[in-house]
Formats: sequence, structure tokens, C-alpha cells
Amino acid sequence: MELILLENILNLGNIGDKVKVKSGYGRNFLLKQGKALRFNKENQNYVDRKKDELNKKNIEIKNKFKEISKLVNNKSFVFKRESKDNGDLYGSIKPKEITNLIKEKVNADVSPSQIILKDDLNKIGSFKANINFHSEVKANITIKIDKVQSK
Repeated sequence: MELILLENILNLGNIGDKVKVKSGYGRNFLLKQGKALRFNKENQNYVDRKKDELNKKNIEIKNKFKEISKLVNNKSFVFKRESKDNGDLYGSIKPKEITNLIKEKVNADVSPSQIILKDDLNKIGSFKANINFHSEVKANITIKIDKVQSK
């Protein structure tokens, strides 16, 4: 499926680029989210006319995410969980829980889909995670999982 991008997308392209993607990704994500248009002459001309406007909108979004990134970058977030004797948790910590804690601690809006975990968070310890706000804006955080002290 050939599409024209309406915004910069990491590992895919920039505004106005003609890209070839799998049908499902194009239909279910890019077109549905308004991130691209089907490739044809009309749409190509439309994007060429609107390119300055789209770039301006992209810069505004990027600047908004830069502000949020400054709030969370290199910060540590601590979870207290019950665990087994060997340090394994009874359940893993999910991106949704991380976004809720970030919202609570630094009042920054992060969506669960923006959080990239390198490991499953299912043990006591310290873990690194990346937050991909925008194709050009990223942040690194540390997630610490401590054992709840039993009474």
C-alpha cells in the first residue's frame, strides 16, 4: 500500500514522503489516526500545498513533547510491590501503571504506547525504560521496584 505521510513517523519517513507499508498497518493505524493519505495525484498536490502548515503543526507538537520530556527525563519512579522470596513479583508492572505514576508524580501526560520497556518488570530491582514522545523527542527513565515491608 502506498501512502503519503502527514507527519514525521519514526523509522518510516517525514511529512510529504511517499512510503510503501503493509496494508494492515496503513489501513488500521496510519489512515485511521490521520497520519497519512492514500497516494494519488490529488493527495500529492494537497500535501504539497499544505506542507508548510503541516510542518508548523509538527513543530508545535514537538515543542509540547519537549516540555513533557524535560519533566520526566532521567527521573526515577518507585513501585512498592509484594514479591516471592526469590524476588519475583506476583504480577508484572504494565505501561499503564507507569503512566499513572508519572501523571501522579510529575503531572505529565504520557500514553502507555509511548513507553518502551527493554525487560518485563516482574522482579525486584531497577529497570531502564524509554519514552518515545515523537520521532525526534525521547526520554529515559528508571523504574525501581521495591519489596513491600511485611508487618
